[in-house]
Amino acid sequence: MQRRKFLTVATTAAGASLLPGNAAAADDLPALVRRYVTRALDAGSPSVVCGVIHGARTHVAGGGEGPGASAPDGRTVFQLGSITKTLTATALARAVCAGTTRLDAPLALPAGFPVPHRGPRRITLADLATHSSGLPSLPPNLLADADPDDPYAHYTLDDLASGLGETTLATEPGSTYAYSNLGFGLLGQALAFDAVDSMLRRRVTDPLRLTDTTTTLRPDMTSRKVVGHMAGQPVPDWHDHVLSAAGTSMYSTVDDMVRFLGAQLRPERSPLRAAIELTQRPHFTADDNLRLGLGWHLSRLSSGRTLTWHNGGTGGFSTCAAFSRESACAAVMMVNTYSEQTATDPRPVDALTFALLGELDAV
Repeated sequence: MQRRKFLTVATTAAGASLLPGNAAAADDLPALVRRYVTRALDAGSPSVVCGVIHGARTHVAGGGEGPGASAPDGRTVFQLGSITKTLTATALARAVCAGTTRLDAPLALPAGFPVPHRGPRRITLADLATHSSGLPSLPPNLLADADPDDPYAHYTLDDLASGLGETTLATEPGSTYAYSNLGFGLLGQALAFDAVDSMLRRRVTDPLRLTDTTTTLRPDMTSRKVVGHMAGQPVPDWHDHVLSAAGTSMYSTVDDMVRFLGAQLRPERSPLRAAIELTQRPHFTADDNLRLGLGWHLSRLSSGRTLTWHNGGTGGFSTCAAFSRESACAAVMMVNTYSEQTATDPRPVDALTFALLGELDAV
């Protein structure tokens, strides 16, 4: 993988410019979802699964190309990518609601892990969760020894300690939005040093019954996982222990993400109600078109309603999830191919998810 492409896929987050105008309303939910599955396949995805919630109704459908290809479904396993950041943010919110930390608490790491600083204010946990810490997108020493096909796998806690010593902040904490995988990786380590994956399972995925959302594939998940692709060629999955809170190595399914989005739409029915509400509340304003919750990006649909969303990607997978509580609708799409936004066009998976959400919002 070219270094430029690696940097793009490692810091996936789209801008508010992706938001489409509302399309014509559709009252046949299966037909609507099927149209978007077809569009994703036409855009070059070998396999795609899409799930939606509209009021009390849900629907999941998948499609795959190739002779003898079986259609994937809601239990098909993909790499989740940076949507994982919303899980990490939920874990932070749970800790805040329990009174064990505060959003304005300074980032604290064990001895030997220097926290970069610039200006009079220290980086806070809220800064990390809203991409306003001033940290770069990636550690400065990550790429030197990286395998382009599995770029995080070699990175150790010792490497992180060394990299932090070389890290400078581009802006003062709390002043500017700049998307950072490093920031969310550090947030996970601040919450549960060297035990991030088990912390996410205990605080978020187990309580929400996200049984297939994990960094470690069970044998039954392996049999349900599709192979990732880049430029039409199979590529290996990504693996990571140190920065996994950023979404570098998480797996999931559309069924799990539909359940997760259902909890976002109706937090009063969830055991994590207070934490979910806290993540969706605006905590930082990037510009006139974008605000940040904890982990979530908050934009506007053409109806004026709030669109809450996150996308993700690894070397062979692309994902996007979005919802509007005001119209009680949500959409998630997963494809097993890397895709890259350009200066003029969003990634297909993002454009399709937002367009689908726009149609649901219009019904």
